[in-house]
Amino acid sequence: MTTDHTIPVIDLNDFTSSDPVRRKGFTLAVGTALRDVGFFALTNHGLSDDEIKQAYRASEEFFLLDEQQKSNYEDSKIKGQRGFISFGKEHAKDSSAPDLKEFLHIGQESTNQDYPANVWPSEVSSFRPVMVSLYQSLEKAAFSVLEACSEFIGESPNLVKDMAVDGNTILRLIHYPPIPDDAHPASIRAAAHEDINLITLLIDASMPGLEILDKEGNWLPVVTPKNSIIVDSGDMLQNLSNGYLKATTHRVTNPSDSRSRRFSMPFFVHARSEVDLSPLPKSIELSGGTPKYPNITAGEYLHQRLKEIGLA
Repeated sequence: MTTDHTIPVIDLNDFTSSDPVRRKGFTLAVGTALRDVGFFALTNHGLSDDEIKQAYRASEEFFLLDEQQKSNYEDSKIKGQRGFISFGKEHAKDSSAPDLKEFLHIGQESTNQDYPANVWPSEVSSFRPVMVSLYQSLEKAAFSVLEACSEFIGESPNLVKDMAVDGNTILRLIHYPPIPDDAHPASIRAAAHEDINLITLLIDASMPGLEILDKEGNWLPVVTPKNSIIVDSGDMLQNLSNGYLKATTHRVTNPSDSRSRRFSMPFFVHARSEVDLSPLPKSIELSGGTPKYPNITAGEYLHQRLKEIGLA
């Protein structure tokens, strides 16, 4: 970590290298970052600048449609798991004030009958091909990180990655519009929370605002190298590792200029619903010898959280 960056910076080229020392170093760096900080910045992640720019253009084009057009892609029956979720509908787990955002969810293009079908806006011709390509690129990078996580906690490289193959992973396109004059006084763009999933990959947002809570209780702005991807561990990985890898509290603050928009694209990597997330025996040993987290499946965990944040 340099003085210019507030979280560790890790190079994915070390993982893909034929040099076993570099690969081992990547595993150690990823595991240490997620154990001690809960966040790191990933460089050389395999996504091109053009791929990211196209995705942001398509995302912005969708969110700048009128409200009636966007509402055509919202379906309350599927609990926000696919399609559009309108402004102010979601709140953080322990917050009663709504987050100041709207978003759209994209999942696996899969024949898995457990997942709702994706909802593709017809008004944006490039939307589907651009987002499917982005999803696949992010998933590839995520699988490399999950292999490192598995090795760091003493498991076979494929253990955690295989949990996420054909998982209920979500690409969330977020629009934080100008702050409304009548916004709830306690509302911010995203209130303090931890992600529920295994890991999150977050492409550079269109403007700053992301902060993490450090061990001393201080909020730190996340500063990373340009064009890196921010990675953090979620509650599911914390549960599986018995807290050895931690989910760190974070938030998105309101801008000083209330008229500024912000666009963001987090990629929430989930296990399949039937996957057992009970603390692993080796992780229990690493974290003091006593189970600290519940025996629960990924599907049960997700349903519980959807209720807590107001989507179910």
